Parts: sequence; structure tokens; C-alpha cells
Amino acid sequence: MVAFGSCCGFLLASANIPDDLPDIQPAFTSHIYDIKGNEIAVVHAEEDREPVTDDKIPANLKKAFLATEDVRFYEHIGIDYRGVMRAIWENITHHTVAEGGSTITQQLARNAYLTQDRTFKRKIQEMFLALKIEHRHTKDEILVMYLNQIYFGRGVYGVQAAAKYYFNKNVEDLNLNECAMLAGIPKSPNEYSPLNNLEESQKRKGVVLHQMAKYGYITLSTAQKTANEEIHLVQPVAKKVGGEHYFIDYVKQIIIEKYGDEGLYKGGLKIYTTIDMDMQQAAERAMQELPEMNEVNGVKQPQGALVAIDPQTGYIKAMVGGRGTDMFNRAALAERQPGSAFKPFVFAAALESGYTPDTTVADTPLKGYAWSPQNYDRSYNGNVPLRYVCEQSLNVATVKVAEDVGMDKVLKYARDMGISTLVMEGDKNDNNLAAALGGITRGVTPLELTGAYCTFANKGLYVKQTPVVKVMDRDGNVLEEYPNPNASKRLLKEETASQLDSMLQGVVSRGTGTRANIGGHVAGKTGTTSDYHDAWFVGYVPDLVVGVWVGCDNNQTMGTMTGGTLPADIWRIFMKGTGH
Repeated sequence: MVAFGSCCGFLLASANIPDDLPDIQPAFTSHIYDIKGNEIAVVHAEEDREPVTDDKIPANLKKAFLATEDVRFYEHIGIDYRGVMRAIWENITHHTVAEGGSTITQQLARNAYLTQDRTFKRKIQEMFLALKIEHRHTKDEILVMYLNQIYFGRGVYGVQAAAKYYFNKNVEDLNLNECAMLAGIPKSPNEYSPLNNLEESQKRKGVVLHQMAKYGYITLSTAQKTANEEIHLVQPVAKKVGGEHYFIDYVKQIIIEKYGDEGLYKGGLKIYTTIDMDMQQAAERAMQELPEMNEVNGVKQPQGALVAIDPQTGYIKAMVGGRGTDMFNRAALAERQPGSAFKPFVFAAALESGYTPDTTVADTPLKGYAWSPQNYDRSYNGNVPLRYVCEQSLNVATVKVAEDVGMDKVLKYARDMGISTLVMEGDKNDNNLAAALGGITRGVTPLELTGAYCTFANKGLYVKQTPVVKVMDRDGNVLEEYPNPNASKRLLKEETASQLDSMLQGVVSRGTGTRANIGGHVAGKTGTTSDYHDAWFVGYVPDLVVGVWVGCDNNQTMGTMTGGTLPADIWRIFMKGTGH
């Protein structure tokens, strides 16, 4: 019955394919809009593509693709029946349409003539087109067409454009190390692009080299040696479209994760985002307060990030990921030590465990531990209320509170509020008292830390942050929409949130964050790491939460900068620039 249905589908699909193969399906431009419906970016359908002839493509690059994509390419007729049977088995066992079993010829047919839909009809069409392509072209011609067609992420198509984009080389000049790296990208361009995730792309390169050795294209020793070689990348200069390019790039990555590269670059999507351009411009002006120390790899230091989020909706209203001169979005990607900006999670856990802002805590030397934290001014204050501990950011008293309530509870609140970078397993993990002071294994991103503070501002209700309001396809059909974005979830009792809010207001009115005081209901927390590597201020008014981070890409010290100085100043300037 399955065979009969597949046969009927094959005949039906083939009847709709003309003898003369059509031109490659045109790409449709996608558009990105701000919160008011104004267009802020166009994802051009034009592709970065530069076809090359067979003699320009290195043998190692061809072998790398054959080893990873279709080792029987020169033996089959366009369809590898072994792969097809394996894919069918995956379809049956997983009750879905698998992508396995596609030969290089089938991939060429799909990329050139079909959509990326995962349907049986498309799979049958792909197979039929592959047979036609094989009938009209030699194997070498097909391989060259494929290598000129394949997608390498970031709008780059074909091996020549990829070689120029990632290594600033012509394809014929690539070495084995670079060939293996490129061959690993197309499986998942977003995940394996070395400019997105160098660690994962290096692992993927090792897989490619292993496959090349497995099938006799290179020796095992060569594979092992090359797998350990460093890769020398060219960091492309950001195409400056205004300071909002960090936000736009962030939205692009979100869309790629949901709809694929083809959906973004060829699908003609209409993407309505949460960004408020007035707030965005205010953020860019505020970040001009960054001083100039030196340069690291040609990029001015220190760098900074600013994120503004509506706590009731989770809408990201503004995002600055650096000085605007490179492509690394520090707001969404930089994992930095939060220092004392992590302490509110300790205070939230304490309040939920029965503490009040007036509960007395002993700010006295911590004894019986190999690790002995100290307060910023190296003094002790004796018995003080929890409110004072928060306002003055006392380290020793905070550690004692964390020990009392349990770090597992503290970390749970942080995770529930959106901090995804905590390490909970292994020999080196974050379930220790140092984490109470922000000394965590990986660090946090400004986006996630700001998003977590939204729960404090939203009376204990968590709403996941989002950069997108609505996505429509090119025909006007709504693919996703957030009229009431992501259902809220209560993480803190309203009383707890009110008490914590009162404590955080004290930080701004008479504690370490007074330079952020703009009058009215203002709450927040400063954060400064050891040796002054990172400085934070995350604060809020009832309708907006804003996080500011300042630090150097290479973790060098910033003199005596604390979270209560420049980050608080930038926060204040931004808020006044928005009319708060």
C-alpha cells in the first residue's frame, strides 16, 4: 500500500514537471518593520554568489563534500537507493519526513528548482528532477553546479563567495584545513558558520576530516593533524545600516532558526518587530558616552551593550550590541560575569523563604571556609537589615543569606527567569556560594540578565522576551503572532516582588546606584566584577527595564570603573532621552 501510494505520488509529481527544466525559482525579498510598522531593513533577494569553473575548485574541497554529503556520487544514477531506504525507515519510525537519503544531485535539484518544504510530494519531485539532471549532465558538471549553488550562511552561496567571505581567498587557494571547514557548514549554516560558533564549526570540521580519512581521501594522521590546526578567519565589517543593525541581525538569527535560511533570504517574509526606533536612537546616543582606552583586533575598547525591554509584554524595545564597528552582538551573545547584579536572585530566594527587608543579617567575617569573600571597602558593618545589604551591595552578608536559603534555590530562580548559561553539572558547576556574588562559570548575556529583571518589575510575573510581534509569508498569511506575547508565569509571590522592588529602589535612592536616579519609581542594581573587568547597571521604571554593560572584549581591567559610575550614567542618559 505504501509502495503503491509512493508510485502514484511519483507519477503525479512527474506529470507537473516539464521536459525543459525551468530557470531557477526566483527569490523573494523579505522585509523587517519596527513596532510602528515602518520598514527598517530589507533582506535582499540578491545573493552573494560568484560561480567558478571546475579547474578552480581544489580537489580537497570536492573530496570533502563527497565524503560528507554523498560518497557514492560517482556510482549512483542521481538517487542512492540505499539512502532512500534508510530515509523511508526514518520516516516510518519517527512518523515524519526525514531529510536523509538526498544525493548531491537531489540537493542541487531542490536548491535550484524546489522549495524547502518537508513533504513527500517535494521529495518525489526532487528525485525525478535528479534523474533528469543526471541524464543531461556529466557527474563532474553536476558536482561543479552543486558547489556553485550550495548555501554557506549569511547570504553567501557557492564555494568562491564562501572562500572570499570567510578567508578572503579565492577558492583555488584554500588549504585542506579551510576546505574541511567550508564543507562542514552547509549541513546547518547557522550552527556551523565559524563566525557564529567557532567551537561547533571546529568540531564539525573534525567530522569532515574523519569522513575523508574513512573513505581514503586523506590519511588518518593527516586528518588528526589538520583537525587540531587553528583556522584563520576574516571578520567581515558590519554593513552599517544604523545602530539598529545589532537588533536586525538578532532578528535574522531568530527567523533562520524557525524558518531556515531559505525562508529568510528567499521567502519574501514580512517580519514585524518590537523595536521602537525613538528608543533605539536614544540608546545609541547614550552609548556614545563610552570612553576610548585602546583597540583589540582593530576594535575600540571598552565595548558596551544596552537592552531595553517592556516587562509586561517582553517586547525588546531597543538593543545596542557594541560601538557599531563590528558584527559581534554583545547584547545577545557576550557571556560576561554579572558580579553583584546577580544578587537580586539571592534576595528573591530569601524573601520567598521567609526573610523580610528588615530581617537582620550579620555582616561579619566568614569563618571556616577556604574562600573568604570581602566587602568592596574591606570593612564590616555588624548586624544590618537585608535592605541595607542590598543597597550597599555587601558581599559577606549576601553569601551568608545564600548559604542559609540554599544556592540550589537561588539558581532555580535565576534559571526560571531566563538565565540559560548556568552550569549545573560536572566538576566545575555553579552550585556554590561564589555564584551568589556573580562568580559563575560561563557568565550571562546582557539580554538574558535584563530579561530576568523584568520579573522583578512585573510584580513577580515572568514573560519571555521577544523581538518579533508577527511574521507573515509573501502571500499575507500570518505564520506567527503575539497579540498577548507568551503567557505570563508567576515565579514570585506578589508580596515578594513588592518587597524586592522596595529594596532595589533603595539601591538607587541611597545605595550604590544613586547616579541612575531620575526621580519617581526607579529601582535597580549595580554590578562590578573583580579587577574591574565588567561593570553593570540593570534598572527599571514600571514600564521599562534597561540593562547596561561595559567591558573589554579581552577582559582587561577598566581602572576603577564600577556599575554605579558609567553604566548608571548611561542608563540615566538613555532614560531621560526616552522621556522618562
